[in-house]
Amino acid sequence: MKKTLFILASIFLMTSSFAQEESAFQAGEWFRFEMSYSGFLKAGNATLTVKEDQIKGRPVYHVVGKGWTTGAIKWFFKVKDRYESYFDKQTLLPYRFIRNIDEGGHTKDIEIHFDQKNQKAYVHNKKYHEKSVIDTKPNVQDMVSMYYYLRNKIDIASLKVGDEIHTDMFFDEENYGFKLKYLGEEIISTKFGKVQTVKFRPYVMAGRVFKEEESLTLWVSKDKNKVPLRIKADLAVGSLRSDLEAFKGLKYPFNIVVNN
Repeated sequence: MKKTLFILASIFLMTSSFAQEESAFQAGEWFRFEMSYSGFLKAGNATLTVKEDQIKGRPVYHVVGKGWTTGAIKWFFKVKDRYESYFDKQTLLPYRFIRNIDEGGHTKDIEIHFDQKNQKAYVHNKKYHEKSVIDTKPNVQDMVSMYYYLRNKIDIASLKVGDEIHTDMFFDEENYGFKLKYLGEEIISTKFGKVQTVKFRPYVMAGRVFKEEESLTLWVSKDKNKVPLRIKADLAVGSLRSDLEAFKGLKYPFNIVVNN
């Protein structure tokens, strides 16, 4: 399960198409996800919180993501992850990204400062006391800011089944290309009732964690909020599912088709 627990929450970062200027979120928004392993064993929780802040006088959103194991799993594989992103309130491009994780004893403590104008990432690996400067793609996102950037740009009405969305992300010390396929609409049962959703297939790297490139499926509410509701993953060993369990601070009404 290494690196999968919080990846499932943060993979909600990747839900979108292009167009639409109206913001889908606001400061004060908060999500909590519950994760289960192989359909029955509680695996952990994750949260995403949106705040307001400033970097060098520029107004930014400061998003904090946390992930941790719970229940029986934490006794043999303990996870405690923290991710932070500071991104521009207008362009939604990141200025600063923090990754501080402990996953079964595997630790990382990395801070990245982005120079979007000159397409550079200044990486400070605090664990090994190493600093580096790496070229980035234009308008590059980090793994947290990308969710909010793409979520803001989604135009549900223009999506057609089979459409693919491509974007660029910088993670740790590498540039990544990302592809997402739109699969259509579906009404799903959630803790809050039945909800109309749009369904996506993020492509991942097959191997040690995921069974194949098409191992992930995710569902997002078909409303102005684009709330991340569920994700399922086929892992190299077993499967993992993440469901939204609680939320507050949504900018728009949350549409429920049928109440529980």
